[in-house]
Amino acid sequence: MPRIIAGEFRGRRLAAPADSTRPTSDRVREAIASMLGARMDIAGVRVLDLYAGTGALALEALSRGAESAVLVDADRRAAAVARENIAVCGAQSRARVVQRTAAAFLAAPGERYDLVFLDPPYALSSAEVAGALAALRDHLAPDAWVVLERASRSDDVVWPDGLEPVAAKTYGDTTVTLGRPEY
Repeated sequence: MPRIIAGEFRGRRLAAPADSTRPTSDRVREAIASMLGARMDIAGVRVLDLYAGTGALALEALSRGAESAVLVDADRRAAAVARENIAVCGAQSRARVVQRTAAAFLAAPGERYDLVFLDPPYALSSAEVAGALAALRDHLAPDAWVVLERASRSDDVVWPDGLEPVAAKTYGDTTVTLGRPEY
């Protein structure tokens, strides 16, 4: 069972649906926080968590001072658990869940985000992930950071024009890549 590692919600245990998600491990979430902490101040940022699952990535960011978060997941059970986890953290005024596919969410005009987490199912093809990254460009603030989590054994994702990968680290069977808009 995942838990919030640091900040306002530290120690809160998060629920996870039995079969529909693969929660990011505490170790990888801590590594992501360290990678981001060296590059940005999370305080006051707007977060988008695509393929949110339990919502652990967005809730960790909120716990560390992010202003708001939108959690997107197409799976009904995952969306329900994400709502439950938001309530466990008492973050209902700062977070909301959108039950839609990432593609449908990104196809609609919307606000711009300072920090975006993409933790798609490992079975999602690299081409589909690249498509999500391309669609994401119109939803990024100028100084935004993108965090892509993929299986280490997955094919490399070709980042679209306008987005560039900046750093990548592998933690067991998970590779985390940080990216930014190119301007």
